[in-house]
Amino acid sequence: MPKPPRTAAILVAAGRGLRAGAGGPKQYRMIGGQTVIFRAMEPFCRHPQVFAVQPVVNPDDTALFTDAVRALRHAPPAHGGATRQTSVHAGLEALAPERPDIVLIHDAARPFVSADLISRAIEAAGRTGAAVPAIPVTDTIKLVGETGDVEATPERARLRIAQTPQAFRFDVILDAHRRAAHDGRSDFTDDAAIAEWAGLTVMTFEGDPANMKLTTPEDFVREEARLAASLGDIRTGTGYDVHAFGDGDHLMICGVRVPHTKAFLAHSDGDVGLHALVDAILGALADGDIGSHFPPSDPQWKGAASDRFLKYAVDRVTARGGRIANLEVTLICERPKIGPLRDVMRARISEITGLSISRVAVKATTSERLGFTGREEGIAATACATIRLPWND
Repeated sequence: MPKPPRTAAILVAAGRGLRAGAGGPKQYRMIGGQTVIFRAMEPFCRHPQVFAVQPVVNPDDTALFTDAVRALRHAPPAHGGATRQTSVHAGLEALAPERPDIVLIHDAARPFVSADLISRAIEAAGRTGAAVPAIPVTDTIKLVGETGDVEATPERARLRIAQTPQAFRFDVILDAHRRAAHDGRSDFTDDAAIAEWAGLTVMTFEGDPANMKLTTPEDFVREEARLAASLGDIRTGTGYDVHAFGDGDHLMICGVRVPHTKAFLAHSDGDVGLHALVDAILGALADGDIGSHFPPSDPQWKGAASDRFLKYAVDRVTARGGRIANLEVTLICERPKIGPLRDVMRARISEITGLSISRVAVKATTSERLGFTGREEGIAATACATIRLPWND
């Protein structure tokens, strides 16, 4: 059985996006409650066949970039150049020490790339060495002269609209970029054109009409409306968890190691906050509960870190084409005091889920010394998750 190719991705995000109007670089604007660049990068970061994601950004945008994708794992960003071509070349050189077999090159202005399209790109590159996603042209195209006169009508059946991610064997596209830079060529508008110039045969594979590029203000308005309509099935789930205390010196709460005089008695790490959130998300999906997916009778989950369970629940939402809109957890305990750690916990949940921290709430209350939490015998947690799913789910 041959090993799967080591696949990396480059996210090109150094442009200024002037045609998109006021509001700063378009890749850092919001669409559907998330930044454009987060939406464009997240599917690559979560794809099981992509081992590294290499962003390429304008050095002036470093703070914007860091804030926008804080919850995603990626390589340190490379600095882009004056053209898309030089930016891609910078990303390729940054990836060279990792020696990937295949590289996917994607524009940050395309925030609706799907996991299926990424998989098709990897398969096409492995099969052909150079391939681009393409969709048929549905309108008649006219070749127009400088004075506005129609010079020709190309045969529509042979025309295609090229998209990204464009996929290549890493060594051949890096060589092509190096040759173009050496020859002073900087006028290529996409990587397929560089590959063609270098003598490679570039194949096409099935693109995705939803994989739209955001270019103008009208694009933002249209796609915002489409997202609202397509993810209009809003669902809410609740979760509850409790764990007793035993001997130990720390607790895991909402993904944060909290020093304490006790530890949780639990099969996993006992993180009541994350467990309640997992149940809330699964409840919103009508997809069982944490015990049905991670039974405590299974020894593989003994001592397991609960961030794995939460990532799994988030992936269940993503797999159904949905998005998490909001997460809230309430911790019920006398000690430890949660207030000083609230924002650290919110940040950790944000990191695990890929959700903006503004969509994560952590609260705490006591039970006024009543019951098992009042006697400091354990901690309880409740949670609520709001998700958006496609209407056809």
